[in-house]
Amino acid sequence: MLILHVHIHVKPDCIDAFLAATIENARNSAREPGIARFDFLRHADDPNRFSLWEVYKSEEAVAAHKQTAHFATWAAAVENLLAEPRTRTWYKSVFPGDENW
Repeated sequence: MLILHVHIHVKPDCIDAFLAATIENARNSAREPGIARFDFLRHADDPNRFSLWEVYKSEEAVAAHKQTAHFATWAAAVENLLAEPRTRTWYKSVFPGDENW
């Protein structure tokens, strides 16, 4: 499993548009066969900050996700809504093991 944590800071006046675009992307992403889990979270202490937790079954699934129409649509839709460029951190699962997915 490859786990991606995307850190996102949104302009205060762009929250509604960002929510709409990101929920649509998350719904579609969760249906991809190579994605084990796709979570969209809002920070409890800062309503302008969000996180995506994406759990991929393989490196090929990561590449396949980036080729989807819904990812391209989302990336274009949110580009000007962000207060700063999004950043990402990659993780590998320690527990549970990959076989439990």
